[in-house]
Amino acid sequence: MELKVNVSKIHPASGRRLSITPRLLRDLHTYLAVFFAPTILFFALTGSLQVFGLHEGHNNGYQPPAFVEKLSQVHIHMRYQLKPRKPEPPKAAVTQMPQVAEAAPVKAAGPAKPNAKRGPSLGTKAFFGAAAIGLTLASLLGLWIGLTQGRLRKVSAVLAVLGAVLPVALVLFA
Repeated sequence: MELKVNVSKIHPASGRRLSITPRLLRDLHTYLAVFFAPTILFFALTGSLQVFGLHEGHNNGYQPPAFVEKLSQVHIHMRYQLKPRKPEPPKAAVTQMPQVAEAAPVKAAGPAKPNAKRGPSLGTKAFFGAAAIGLTLASLLGLWIGLTQGRLRKVSAVLAVLGAVLPVALVLFA
Protein backbone atom coordinates (compact mmCIF):
# COMPACT_ATOMS: atom_id res chain seq x y z
CA MET A 1 0.00 0.00 0.00
CA GLU A 2 1.55 3.27 -1.11
CA LEU A 3 0.82 6.54 0.58
CA LYS A 4 0.48 9.33 -1.95
CA VAL A 5 0.82 12.89 -0.80
CA ASN A 6 -0.49 15.22 -3.44
CA VAL A 7 -1.07 18.75 -2.36
CA SER A 8 -1.90 20.36 -5.65
CA LYS A 9 -2.26 24.02 -6.32
CA ILE A 10 -2.45 25.90 -9.57
CA HIS A 11 0.59 28.11 -10.09
CA PRO A 12 -0.85 31.50 -11.06
CA ALA A 13 1.78 32.42 -13.68
CA SER A 14 2.03 29.19 -15.64
CA GLY A 15 -1.29 27.53 -14.93
CA ARG A 16 0.55 24.28 -14.08
CA ARG A 17 -0.15 22.16 -11.02
CA LEU A 18 2.51 22.05 -8.30
CA SER A 19 2.76 18.77 -6.43
CA ILE A 20 4.48 17.97 -3.17
CA THR A 21 5.60 14.41 -3.73
CA PRO A 22 7.24 11.99 -1.32
CA ARG A 23 10.49 12.38 -3.27
CA LEU A 24 10.39 16.16 -2.86
CA LEU A 25 9.76 15.76 0.88
CA ARG A 26 12.71 13.32 1.21
CA ASP A 27 14.98 15.72 -0.68
CA LEU A 28 13.88 18.63 1.52
CA HIS A 29 14.49 16.49 4.61
CA THR A 30 18.00 15.64 3.38
CA TYR A 31 18.83 19.28 2.64
CA LEU A 32 17.64 20.48 6.05
CA ALA A 33 19.32 17.60 7.88
CA VAL A 34 22.79 18.05 6.39
CA PHE A 35 22.63 21.84 6.74
CA PHE A 36 21.65 21.82 10.43
CA ALA A 37 23.59 18.68 11.51
CA PRO A 38 26.81 20.58 12.40
CA THR A 39 24.83 22.92 14.67
CA ILE A 40 22.93 20.03 16.25
CA LEU A 41 26.25 18.28 16.92
CA PHE A 42 27.69 21.43 18.50
CA PHE A 43 24.72 21.92 20.83
CA ALA A 44 24.57 18.24 21.77
CA LEU A 45 28.25 18.14 22.69
CA THR A 46 28.39 21.48 24.53
CA GLY A 47 25.09 20.72 26.24
CA SER A 48 26.50 17.47 27.60
CA LEU A 49 29.45 19.42 29.04
CA GLN A 50 26.97 21.69 30.79
CA VAL A 51 24.85 18.81 32.10
CA PHE A 52 27.88 17.50 33.97
CA GLY A 53 29.11 20.97 35.01
CA LEU A 54 32.34 20.76 33.01
CA HIS A 55 31.92 24.25 31.53
CA GLU A 56 32.70 26.22 34.71
CA GLY A 57 35.06 26.07 37.65
CA HIS A 58 34.22 24.38 40.96
CA ASN A 59 35.29 24.77 44.57
CA ASN A 60 37.25 21.51 44.36
CA GLY A 61 39.85 23.22 42.17
CA TYR A 62 38.53 22.14 38.75
CA GLN A 63 38.95 24.83 36.11
CA PRO A 64 37.78 24.09 32.56
CA PRO A 65 40.09 24.68 29.62
CA ALA A 66 39.57 28.12 28.09
CA PHE A 67 38.14 26.74 24.83
CA VAL A 68 35.51 24.72 26.75
CA GLU A 69 34.46 27.83 28.65
CA LYS A 70 34.30 29.81 25.40
CA LEU A 71 32.25 27.11 23.67
CA SER A 72 29.79 27.08 26.57
CA GLN A 73 29.45 30.84 26.18
CA VAL A 74 28.51 30.27 22.53
CA HIS A 75 25.94 27.70 23.67
CA ILE A 76 24.45 30.00 26.31
CA HIS A 77 25.01 33.57 25.06
CA MET A 78 26.07 33.17 21.39
CA ARG A 79 29.47 34.83 21.90
CA TYR A 80 32.90 33.24 21.74
CA GLN A 81 34.68 34.71 24.75
CA LEU A 82 35.52 33.84 28.29
CA LYS A 83 32.84 34.32 30.89
CA PRO A 84 33.17 37.74 32.50
CA ARG A 85 34.68 37.44 35.96
CA LYS A 86 33.08 39.12 38.96
CA PRO A 87 35.40 41.79 40.30
CA GLU A 88 36.85 41.10 43.73
CA PRO A 89 36.49 43.85 46.32
CA PRO A 90 39.72 45.77 46.84
CA LYS A 91 41.47 44.61 50.01
CA ALA A 92 43.37 47.86 50.65
CA ALA A 93 40.24 50.00 50.72
CA VAL A 94 38.70 47.89 53.45
CA THR A 95 41.69 48.28 55.80
CA GLN A 96 42.14 52.02 55.28
CA MET A 97 38.77 53.23 56.46
CA PRO A 98 37.43 51.71 59.65
CA GLN A 99 33.67 51.58 59.57
CA VAL A 100 31.25 51.57 62.43
CA ALA A 101 29.29 48.37 62.46
CA GLU A 102 25.58 48.88 62.39
CA ALA A 103 23.34 46.59 64.31
CA ALA A 104 21.74 44.19 61.88
CA PRO A 105 18.62 42.30 62.77
CA VAL A 106 19.46 38.78 63.84
CA LYS A 107 17.54 36.06 62.07
CA ALA A 108 16.62 33.02 64.04
CA ALA A 109 18.08 29.80 62.77
CA GLY A 110 15.25 27.69 61.52
CA PRO A 111 14.68 24.68 59.36
CA ALA A 112 16.01 24.77 55.81
CA LYS A 113 13.70 26.17 53.19
CA PRO A 114 11.72 23.41 51.51
CA ASN A 115 12.33 24.89 48.06
CA ALA A 116 16.07 25.33 48.56
CA LYS A 117 18.02 25.26 45.31
CA ARG A 118 19.33 21.79 44.53
CA GLY A 119 21.26 20.52 41.57
CA PRO A 120 19.84 17.95 39.19
CA SER A 121 19.76 14.34 40.31
CA LEU A 122 22.17 11.75 38.97
CA GLY A 123 19.29 10.14 37.06
CA THR A 124 18.48 13.43 35.34
CA LYS A 125 22.12 13.95 34.40
CA ALA A 126 22.36 10.39 33.09
CA PHE A 127 19.22 10.76 30.98
CA PHE A 128 20.28 14.05 29.40
CA GLY A 129 23.82 12.74 28.92
CA ALA A 130 22.36 9.73 27.09
CA ALA A 131 20.15 12.07 25.05
CA ALA A 132 23.23 14.05 24.01
CA ILE A 133 24.99 10.84 22.95
CA GLY A 134 21.91 9.68 21.03
CA LEU A 135 21.52 13.04 19.30
CA THR A 136 25.21 13.06 18.39
CA LEU A 137 25.09 9.54 16.96
CA ALA A 138 21.84 10.19 15.06
CA SER A 139 23.27 13.40 13.57
CA LEU A 140 26.51 11.69 12.54
CA LEU A 141 24.57 8.82 10.99
CA GLY A 142 22.30 11.27 9.17
CA LEU A 143 25.30 13.17 7.84
CA TRP A 144 26.91 9.95 6.67
CA ILE A 145 23.73 8.89 4.88
CA GLY A 146 23.23 12.33 3.33
CA LEU A 147 26.82 12.59 2.15
CA THR A 148 27.36 9.05 0.84
CA GLN A 149 24.01 7.73 -0.33
CA GLY A 150 21.73 8.71 -3.17
CA ARG A 151 21.82 11.28 -5.90
CA LEU A 152 22.16 14.39 -3.73
CA ARG A 153 25.74 13.89 -2.51
CA LYS A 154 27.27 17.05 -4.02
CA VAL A 155 24.47 19.34 -2.89
CA SER A 156 24.55 17.68 0.53
CA ALA A 157 28.30 18.25 0.84
CA VAL A 158 27.92 21.94 -0.01
CA LEU A 159 25.07 22.33 2.48
CA ALA A 160 27.01 20.52 5.23
CA VAL A 161 29.99 22.84 4.73
CA LEU A 162 27.71 25.89 4.73
CA GLY A 163 25.98 24.58 7.86
CA ALA A 164 29.35 24.37 9.62
CA VAL A 165 30.88 27.62 8.36
CA LEU A 166 27.90 29.98 8.56
CA PRO A 167 27.27 29.74 12.34
CA VAL A 168 30.99 30.07 13.08
CA ALA A 169 31.19 33.19 10.90
CA LEU A 170 28.07 34.67 12.48
CA VAL A 171 29.41 34.15 16.02
CA LEU A 172 32.93 35.39 15.32
CA PHE A 173 32.18 38.32 13.02
CA ALA A 174 28.73 39.56 14.02
